[in-house]
Parts: sequence; structure tokens; C-alpha cells
Amino acid sequence: MSTTAAPGAPLSVLDLSPVASGSGASAALRRTVALARTAERLGYHRYWLAEHHNQPATAGAVPEVLTAAVAAATTAIRVGAGGVMLPNHAPLRVAEAFRALEALHPGRVDLGLGRAPGTDGRTALALRRSPRTPGADDFAERYTELLGHVDGFPAGHHLAGVRAVPDDAPLPPVWVLGSSERGARTAAALGTGYAHAGHTGEGDPAAALGAYREGFSPSPRREHPHALLAVGALVADTAERAQELLLAQRLAEVRLRQGRPAPLPGPEEAAAHPWTPAERHVAAHLPGTVLAGTAADVAARLRELVAATGADELLVVTQVHDHAERERSYELLARAWGPPGR
Repeated sequence: MSTTAAPGAPLSVLDLSPVASGSGASAALRRTVALARTAERLGYHRYWLAEHHNQPATAGAVPEVLTAAVAAATTAIRVGAGGVMLPNHAPLRVAEAFRALEALHPGRVDLGLGRAPGTDGRTALALRRSPRTPGADDFAERYTELLGHVDGFPAGHHLAGVRAVPDDAPLPPVWVLGSSERGARTAAALGTGYAHAGHTGEGDPAAALGAYREGFSPSPRREHPHALLAVGALVADTAERAQELLLAQRLAEVRLRQGRPAPLPGPEEAAAHPWTPAERHVAAHLPGTVLAGTAADVAARLRELVAATGADELLVVTQVHDHAERERSYELLARAWGPPGR
């Protein structure tokens, strides 16, 4: 596959607002705002917030609220949702929220849209208050309705005249999130940007980004394709410490996949944990890409990913128990990566 991304593709941040063991979700939200300030100082291009519900390991359930808080605490970095799970919300409400954000922070806001509920079926039912199957794929219909509240509906449409206020602010740039070629093709058909969940997805990022570029159909909102690749990265001063951080993240993932979700453990807790054979098996087969090592090693492997996939930009996900150590990971990586376009 031919690629077009430059070796110096920008680095951005995808923050899941992890809840550290021994701490609370409120503190996790405050750490998100603090980390955003650090990311801006370090030169990261954009800062995205996720939507996860009913999960004790993540505090980010309302990305539009966190987007507002991060935008208010920073001055230049792009901010937005990575993303809003559209099946959970009325399209009008999403259009209103992000037009308001764009009005308050012109030219800095992004709208990433997820195609799945992003939670368990019972929680999805609580969000929707509807007996409709939580997994029903009506994303294209919902996206069309969202645009209708901004651009207007055809004459005779049952929602004609219902507009998202403030109606003098544009809808921010849109990305469709996905973890497979199906999501990539959806983004291509709709003419949006595409953000691939390489940190958790089982699909091949190169194949997904290739399908997106090959099938991209220009739209009034985007003339050319733009692909973001989310990747887990844990950077420390030594490779040994990075592996300790990775073990803690793996323990959190194993607990989640075994139906025992819990706050993110520290590396000492993970090292002392009596791993069962079943847990070790799950840990050995976790999907997604999480790179752990020194800054030079992780930066080199990220450049290989950019070259192999053609990603225009990388969204770095760093799940670390200690806030200072998490900030240090982003700082070391930014220094090793260098300025965009280098």
C-alpha cells in the first residue's frame, strides 16, 4: 500500500481520564485538565476526550463537558471528543453542544463520532431510555439527521425547521471513529475524517486506513481524507520501568475483560498480583497496539507505524497510575519525536 503521511506526522493526545486505584473519579477529571495544559506546553496538536459509561477505571463520560473545561484551561491546542457515541444521544443535542463549543472557542474544536454505544447493554438502555436494540446500526441515519439540524432538512421532512442553536456557529470538523475496515468505509462514504482505534482494535490499521483513503468521497465539509491513528504508548526513563507500567495497564485490561473492572492499578500492585493462568492467557492475547520502552525506542516504532499505515497524525493514549509519571511519559515522547514536519 502506498502511503502519503509525512514522517513527522503530528502527535496528539487521546485521554480516557483514567481513575487510579486509591483515588477517585473527581481527581481523575482534574488531572485531565492539568494534563491538557502540559500537552499544550509540549506542543501536542490536539487533545481529545473519550466517552465511557459505568466503568470504574475511566471518569470520562461526558466529553462535551470535558472539552469545554480543557478549552477554557488552554489557549491554542485543538480540543474535542474522541468521541461522542452517537447511538447514545439525540443528534440535535450533539449538534447544539458542539456548535456552542465552536462559538465559545472558534477554530479549536473537533467532533469525533463513535458508531457503537461504548458500554454494556444495560447502561446503553439507561442512556437511550428506549427498548430499541442497543446494537442497532443506524449511525448513517443519525449522522444525516445531525447535519440536517445544521444545514437544514429537505422540504417536507418531519424535522424541517428544527435547527441547532447557536445557528450562527459552524459545526466543528467531524471524524468517524472505528476499529475495523467497516468503520473506515463508513467515514470514507460520509466524507469525514477517520480515527482508527489502534490502541484497542483487533483490525489491521494499515488495511483500515487504506480502505478509508481508497474509498474516500469528498463532502462539503472535507475535500481530502485525513486519518488519525490512536496508539497506546508508555514511555519511561528506562525500558524496565516502562515494562512495569505496561504490566499495570495489562492487569486493568484483564480485569475489564473478565467482568471485574476496577480502577487502574499502580505498577507495584501489578507486580505483587498473584496472576492466574487464565489472567496470563487473557493478557497474552489482548488486542491493540501498546508500545512501551524508552523515548527513542517508542518514537522509532511509532515512525514505523506512520510509514506502514499512512496515518496523517497519531493519537497517543497513555494509561499510567501516577499523574507525574504519566506527564513524564508524554514529555519524553514529545522530546524524542521532535516538531511536526521535521
